[in-house]
Amino acid sequence: MAILFGVGVTVYANSLTNGTNTESNIMFDYDGCHGRGHGFGMRGFGWRGPPVTVSEEYKDNVINIAQNDSDVQALLTGGYNITDVRPIIGATVEADGAVTMKATTAVLVLEKDTAGRAFVTVNTEEGKVTKIVILTMTVIDKSSE
Repeated sequence: MAILFGVGVTVYANSLTNGTNTESNIMFDYDGCHGRGHGFGMRGFGWRGPPVTVSEEYKDNVINIAQNDSDVQALLTGGYNITDVRPIIGATVEADGAVTMKATTAVLVLEKDTAGRAFVTVNTEEGKVTKIVILTMTVIDKSSE
């Protein structure tokens, strides 16, 4: 199970980074699990929505909030670079069927060389970082021995 989780996190991490692209895919919070797969109603896999253009002001707001966090500052000082901002858009369906959507949370993606990625969850309404997930990969090439 741990191996499957690791593979899933890696696939999720790889799907989040697209460098300079200004469009983002909607990330819905489905049953408490942020997903970007082809869920087809399956618990925890999420739904991949249509492309959404993310404004520079929204990105700047997320980055500013994150840069005020001491742990994020340490990552940036330690060689991580900001590579992407992904909004997590929540949808609410009212009793009359009206749907409202709002991005109150975002994931800031940081990368360090090819061996490290960090995902910083930022609550834009509260103006604070709520979670940091750091993934590192070590490769020991023994083929030349």
